[in-house]
Amino acid sequence: MATIKEIRDQLAAVQDLQDPLFDRLEEDARAGVQKEILKRRKALLAEQEEDQRLEDMLTYEKELYAQGIGLIAGVDEVGRGPLAGPVVAAAVILPPSCKIKGLNDSKKIPKKKHREIFQAVQDQALSIGIGIIDNHVIDEVNIYEATKLAMTEAIRQLQSQPEHLLIDAMKLDLPTSQTSIIKGDAHSLSIAAASIIAKVTRDDLMASYDQDFPGYDFAQNAGYGTAKHLEGLKKIGISPIHRQSFEPVKSWFSSTHLNK
Repeated sequence: MATIKEIRDQLAAVQDLQDPLFDRLEEDARAGVQKEILKRRKALLAEQEEDQRLEDMLTYEKELYAQGIGLIAGVDEVGRGPLAGPVVAAAVILPPSCKIKGLNDSKKIPKKKHREIFQAVQDQALSIGIGIIDNHVIDEVNIYEATKLAMTEAIRQLQSQPEHLLIDAMKLDLPTSQTSIIKGDAHSLSIAAASIIAKVTRDDLMASYDQDFPGYDFAQNAGYGTAKHLEGLKKIGISPIHRQSFEPVKSWFSSTHLNK
């Protein structure tokens, strides 16, 4: 009679819920065997559900593939809302019908998984471009225009120029055909890939800024207006990477200059 470990190893090789091995093992009354059967079935079901979720997120891409369009770039940005730091955009071209397990809107990916999925996108993407627009340009042109500049730069940085753009809720003044998708990072795998690339890139930038400008907790809050960040503003004042056109930085900056 096979040991529980041997049965566990046999089940690990099973990739189909209809595999006859399940029926044969159902006859084994040992509780340990039944536990392993249940565990493997649950794992296979989860894999099927994840595969279907990824398939659903390829809907826009598959429509374009059917038209003979292969080089599709997903475009997304991170960092519109923070009080400090740049806005970062990414453009990612994935191979046709590429599925990366766990890839989703970066806001829905557990933080501990960010780096792993970021690396998976890096490994599988045909091309990745990144655009970074700093706080000075944001103050000069406004965050909406700065976001478009970051996206345009990310697309320009691609090694292979795309035939079509899938963009998260934005329309760019470019000759390339494009589709703007509301909440695109939750509905397109290409945009989701751009979302995680932009997110990790910006988080790393803010962590490095935390070393240059300590006291604002940039490594943890990525420049958003958390309590620790606002406390740092009150104690230290604004840093060279703060957005002076954003409240409450704007009011603080104005008041300190009026008092001089």
